[in-house]
Amino acid sequence: MFDINPTDAAPIWRQIEEGMRRMIALGALKPGDTVPSVRELAQQLRVNPNTVARAYQRLTEHGVFAVRRGEGTFVADEPSQPKKSERNETLRDASSRYAGTAISVGASLGDAVDELNNSYDKLVREHRRKV
Repeated sequence: MFDINPTDAAPIWRQIEEGMRRMIALGALKPGDTVPSVRELAQQLRVNPNTVARAYQRLTEHGVFAVRRGEGTFVADEPSQPKKSERNETLRDASSRYAGTAISVGASLGDAVDELNNSYDKLVREHRRKV
């Protein structure tokens, strides 16, 4: 599905939330698809089930997931996207961390942008290959 980076500053539940949103955005998960149970995903990612449950709860509250009692958790028929302000805040936080890393290793802005483009393209290719 996706990987969790325990050394990332972002909490693991947020990495799970972002990973699921990414899979939906790239079409790896489509509206109506069943998502792995909390226990299954926790085992797969090797994290505490409570951490997965927190991410799933947030995704449900934000209209990305729908829970059908007795059936499981599904991608909502029309999964909501984060509000523009929330999206911008998330991008700002991530870009600040990335810029700090680039500066600390002595990369130029051009090199950092090239690496970002390469990573973006790689993620899109990998998810589309799995679809």
